[in-house]
Amino acid sequence: MNTPRLYVAILITLFAFIPAAAAAQTGPEPPVRDPHTPGYVSATELPDGAVPPADVDGNFIIGPTHAPAPEMVVQAGVPQGAIHDLVMHSADSKIYPGIAREPGTFGTVDPTDPAKLIVTTSHPAPYTRTVTVYVPQQYVPGTAAPFIVGADGPDAMLLTALDNLIAQKRVPVMIAISIGNGSGDAQGSQRGLEYDTMSGLYAEFVETEVLPYVEAQCQVKLTRDPEGRATMGCSSGASCALIMAWYRPDLYRRVLSFSGTFVNQQWPHNPETPHGAWEFHERLIPESPRKPLRIWMHVGDRDLYNPNIMPDKMHDWVVANENMARVLAEKGYPYQFVFARNAKHCEGAVKEQLLPEALEYVWQGYPVAGP
Repeated sequence: MNTPRLYVAILITLFAFIPAAAAAQTGPEPPVRDPHTPGYVSATELPDGAVPPADVDGNFIIGPTHAPAPEMVVQAGVPQGAIHDLVMHSADSKIYPGIAREPGTFGTVDPTDPAKLIVTTSHPAPYTRTVTVYVPQQYVPGTAAPFIVGADGPDAMLLTALDNLIAQKRVPVMIAISIGNGSGDAQGSQRGLEYDTMSGLYAEFVETEVLPYVEAQCQVKLTRDPEGRATMGCSSGASCALIMAWYRPDLYRRVLSFSGTFVNQQWPHNPETPHGAWEFHERLIPESPRKPLRIWMHVGDRDLYNPNIMPDKMHDWVVANENMARVLAEKGYPYQFVFARNAKHCEGAVKEQLLPEALEYVWQGYPVAGP
């Protein structure tokens, strides 16, 4: 179905905080972090309202005011892409037949390992997901287009930003594929299984089940060049974005992360990566050869802080993202890290402020063409 553009504009408000709700802080409010805390990365503090340059690597501090970027408003005279809403059912998937955790349950800590959660209330369950596909008006039918895959779709902000950025020739003429999750959150859920598992399985699901469906239904051709493929997300969707590229750099090499869940949230337990996505900054990035990835990351000063029962000291989102910035710098990765003052987990206002610059940064080096 081709969704009217007015509907998309309305969705910007409706969906601004959905990723945050998917991994909401429980219990007391998280502490407000100082970006100059000893042990945090050194960062350039920008004037309030400013965002980092899109062509500069490194660490930056923004806020406390977060006004939306001009590119986040539908603008008259700008070519508007077509939007198609597709539906996928768990019964048709060979990779993800579907699971769910019983409502009101979470799990218990393994008495022999505080970093391991035992979940006994997860069981097979069907799901239905929406895949929202954006095809820019400038796309030439039959050509292989670069594209970005996003988690927790539909992401109305992304679609509006792309209209304006493509028209301004600040990013390539790209297709966006905003994939809804399979429901639930964290350990024992379908969303958690998809996004927090440290493997190339979700990338394989997208490659073999989602992309062929998109090409057939939307009459588009997607590039096979990994330099022309990006991933993005918020919270566990952001850790998923990096997981896709880390395990399959032959498929994806550009990553955009808001409030990345680089913490210990993988389930089922995997002895090869026992600390889940915390392993990225604890061991994987420091101990592996540098991969051909370009990464943009963000965290808020009031991001999630131990929002569960696990006493493993591996559920601090600010520390996890600070650690990520440190190890990426040490390995010489091209990356940009933004610490946002006055911002909670997946803060919608921060995304509206930063998304255009983040997209421009992450697509650096890729040819920008089109009429």
